[in-house]
Amino acid sequence: MAKSDSHKWGQILGDLLEIALYPHLNTFAKQNNLFLDKQGDRLCRKGKKVSWYDLKANKHDLDFVLEKNGSQENIGEPVAFIETAWRRYTKHSRNKAQEIQGAIIPLFEKYKEFSPFIGVVLAGEFTSGALTQLRSLGFNVLYIPYQSFIKVFSKFGIDASFDEETSLEEFERKINQWETFKHKNEIAQELLLENKAEFNTFFKELAKSIKREIESISIFCLHGISSEYSSIIDAIKYLEFYEEKESINPFVKYEVIIRYNTGDKIDAIFKNKEDAITFLSNYK
Repeated sequence: MAKSDSHKWGQILGDLLEIALYPHLNTFAKQNNLFLDKQGDRLCRKGKKVSWYDLKANKHDLDFVLEKNGSQENIGEPVAFIETAWRRYTKHSRNKAQEIQGAIIPLFEKYKEFSPFIGVVLAGEFTSGALTQLRSLGFNVLYIPYQSFIKVFSKFGIDASFDEETSLEEFERKINQWETFKHKNEIAQELLLENKAEFNTFFKELAKSIKREIESISIFCLHGISSEYSSIIDAIKYLEFYEEKESINPFVKYEVIIRYNTGDKIDAIFKNKEDAITFLSNYK
């Protein structure tokens, strides 16, 4: 029972992240002509969950997705995947980081032509190793420490602290106090103000990703016959004796590389001209 109440109190603190983040993401979406999808009803999908499928048809439920050309009636192109997560103890943080990685990276791979922003808002106790792991994979991380929750809640007369020794009665008191609390939105926004620098950096990177501009487009029309070898030595010999001159070999593929002023790069390969043109037309 105590474990159940511990989970419920942790869920309350975790849900506060979404309450805090939503109005800012909603404003950002309106300012940039994007659609913000979050949990709830939407005409073009079943159920209330924000579910997206990877290349292997695995379903991933997310907290927020920003879409270009999206609406209540139509699913748009994803330009940002954003997750939130709360963990009270560092012993669980690495697993949560891997869980987020497992949900977002396959979606990033599927929609890499849009080079979507991938962000995560973490709160509670996360090890530096877990945070570094996510950042190394390209995640933008907004981290709100456990002590920030304690500090902010105390301003509103609530003791949010707990550990493995907290009693059932204490959890019940905290939960009852929260359920009758009238200023949930205020405490959520105060939590972001307490971490203003990190919050501003997160949204700055989001804006940079959304507003990026194309710097160059490279198109390679590749002709030739592929050569395959079972050893590195044989492959090197092939290259050493290969004559670089105009080829009369048949057409193989088009390779298109789009580079942005943010350093992002989109690399796509097409077997026919029409598909390459369709692809580029999405970036007009």
